[in-house]
Amino acid sequence: MRTVRDSEGDRYLLVKQSDDSSLVRDPDSGAERYIANSDLDVVAEESPLSTAAAGIDPAVRRLLTATYDDQSLGLLVELVDRGPLSTVALLDSYDLCESDLHGLLAEFRAAGLVAEADSGGQRGYDASELAERAVEQLRDSSSVGETASTPE
Repeated sequence: MRTVRDSEGDRYLLVKQSDDSSLVRDPDSGAERYIANSDLDVVAEESPLSTAAAGIDPAVRRLLTATYDDQSLGLLVELVDRGPLSTVALLDSYDLCESDLHGLLAEFRAAGLVAEADSGGQRGYDASELAERAVEQLRDSSSVGETASTPE
């Protein structure tokens, strides 16, 4: 699989190629269509996996790379829903040791998902607009015509 660009600059994933045309997939929608080979150029400097990932909103991609398990995702969701929260409140509310909490918050800060904030006169953290948008999109997409289920 390769990344290709059409004459308008739009990027696609090359699915298959014949003599006259190529089947390409739009990374934004997943839709496939044929485009004439003469209208396509290979984008050698871009990984097809990066092209595929580009179809996901940048806020969601950032959240996915910064949260590696349910606990880290849950902490970020709690900051979106309840923030700003003081560091003391975070330590009292959740089953995290101080070093784990600060490690997660440092990763979230580096990813632009949280920022330091005042919470009742104490040092704390609040979710960024980027984190709020990502969580909102994940919630919206999980509620579209599907019933949530838990693995057995």
